Amino acid sequence: MISDPPKDFSQLNIVALESRRAAEMMQLIKKRNGIPLVSPSLREVAVDEQRPVVDFANHLITGQIDAVLFLTGVGIRQMLDALERHVERQRFLDALSDVKTIVRGPKPLAVLRELGITPTLQVPEPNTWREVLATLDAHLPVTNLVVAVQEYGVPNVSLIAGLEARGARVVPVQVYRWALPEDLGPLEENVRRIAAGEVDACLFTSAQQAIHLVKVAENLQLASELHQGLRRTLVASIGPTTSEMLRKLSIAVDFEPSHGKMGQLVSELAAVASSLVVRKRTVFDKLVALSTPPATEGKTPAWYNSPFMKACRREPVPHTPIWLMRQAGRYMEEYRAVRAKMSFLELCKNPALCSEVMCTAVERLGVDAAIIFSDLLPILEPMGMELEFTAGDGPKIDNPVREATDVDRVVELENVDSLGFVMETVAHTRRDLPEEIPVIGFAGAPFTLASYAIEGGGSRSFLHTKTLMYRESEAWHDLMQRLSRSIVLYLNAQIAAGAQAVQLFDSWVGCLSPADYRTFVMPHIQSIVEGLAPAAPLIHFATGNPALLPLMAEAGGDVIGVDWRIDLAEAWQTVGYDHAVQGNLDPLVLMADRDTIRSRAEDVLQAAGNRPGHIFNLGHGVMPQTPVDNVRYLVDFVHEATSK
Repeated sequence: MISDPPKDFSQLNIVALESRRAAEMMQLIKKRNGIPLVSPSLREVAVDEQRPVVDFANHLITGQIDAVLFLTGVGIRQMLDALERHVERQRFLDALSDVKTIVRGPKPLAVLRELGITPTLQVPEPNTWREVLATLDAHLPVTNLVVAVQEYGVPNVSLIAGLEARGARVVPVQVYRWALPEDLGPLEENVRRIAAGEVDACLFTSAQQAIHLVKVAENLQLASELHQGLRRTLVASIGPTTSEMLRKLSIAVDFEPSHGKMGQLVSELAAVASSLVVRKRTVFDKLVALSTPPATEGKTPAWYNSPFMKACRREPVPHTPIWLMRQAGRYMEEYRAVRAKMSFLELCKNPALCSEVMCTAVERLGVDAAIIFSDLLPILEPMGMELEFTAGDGPKIDNPVREATDVDRVVELENVDSLGFVMETVAHTRRDLPEEIPVIGFAGAPFTLASYAIEGGGSRSFLHTKTLMYRESEAWHDLMQRLSRSIVLYLNAQIAAGAQAVQLFDSWVGCLSPADYRTFVMPHIQSIVEGLAPAAPLIHFATGNPALLPLMAEAGGDVIGVDWRIDLAEAWQTVGYDHAVQGNLDPLVLMADRDTIRSRAEDVLQAAGNRPGHIFNLGHGVMPQTPVDNVRYLVDFVHEATSK
């Protein structure tokens, strides 16, 4: 009989970084049968220069302030303390009652009510700067208003920029700053525990806690060890603002409660912590195992020294390896027979059939690697996109992202549970293939996925994509970051499931100029490259604009995929011989006679010049009208022509 999973922490070691409510946090964890390791991580310190606070109060009293935005309750109290010797308290409160007041959440609301002031507006949960701006847009346009912002700790650059973009003149009022605790011992001890892998879960109830945790780790020269430890530790965040900071610090968030309250964070996490800890450590252990050449019963597996993997590492090969994008597809009768029984999405979500389709193609064609049968877009479904594939029209997204505010409903992946069918496809394909054939996982690149999400389908002009990119660059980068972090999680999960290499498809990025690529795309590709498990080579493929090749190489990738619009020799020289290259026969050459296929394939091989690191492929996918025999002829020819 299988027992139900535990509904409490079951004696897990739980690190919490709460400061003012440290004792309460300790009791909450104990109540849920956890072992609390609570270390205060910050303290609020009055700013050295109080003159700006006094000036704000005088401007308020003399009618020079139109609205005041309060972000924290403790900030209001410290503001009153700072003004005590300079401004009459009641006069200040009366002036405050005469202007518009906005509170970010329940804590400043409670303090104002204690003072006898009913705020004009209360920002709804999750109380981030985005909700602040949305509330003002709906109820209090700030154009030409002077808006004072009671800041906490550090300025909220995004909030201030948003207010100024709406025509407000912003008066920042900083009343306190954050400092490290006077006694750093408990926090340092928790850094060491996390770095040593002795912690099961780490709870963050503010963004500043994460900043200070990393800062203390850096002071101890344990920053790398801390990040490594957090990769196998369950990370719980109280809400979106804290999660955003954790991700900026390259710390993956595994859990958020339904509401941003400390009690709910602990109680909701306790119900699922045991299973989440097991899952995260299982994936981490698999990724660590892949960081060195894997072995089976003391022997290196056959796929590791296959021609494809050797070419990825730019090692000499017995023949030029070849595989083809869309090598299992509509041009094959076996595939059409399967597709006649179900929709494309249904097939993508059936791991056994996906494996069967790909393994059939590998066996029939004799290629040197197998890319999993899937699609670029299923990752968008759990991120909030309503995806469907319509006959004749291809993929369609019914709720496209068109405005900056739409980005907020794009849900960043916290885990890959909803995409488990893809990982099952990887594992199934790995089991079904001969051991010497490597399996390639893949994902759409962030620009291509963003374009699908924004356009709602295919596009020639990319009107909506570029409009958002140019007009709302902050929202654009926010969207790209959400996609990039999700892609890292997705590809690493495929590697853990058994993929020996992964390919990043940037099918639409060719619509950009090099300058736009560098500004709007490259930083996000670089973050993906940095986040991937190092043992699995990355093939970075884009199509449509050869001028992007040097930037693609700079962005990263072990292998740079090249389309047919540039000579391979020129492309390789452009990206540098420290990269392997993949490509680059025009897919439509396979519609020609065999003499032409042979001649054009010889041109590609000659351009490669027998240099180690060439993987033969098409410049894009096999066309549906392609004769299967022509594909097989190409594979055989490449093998025969390059056999040593």
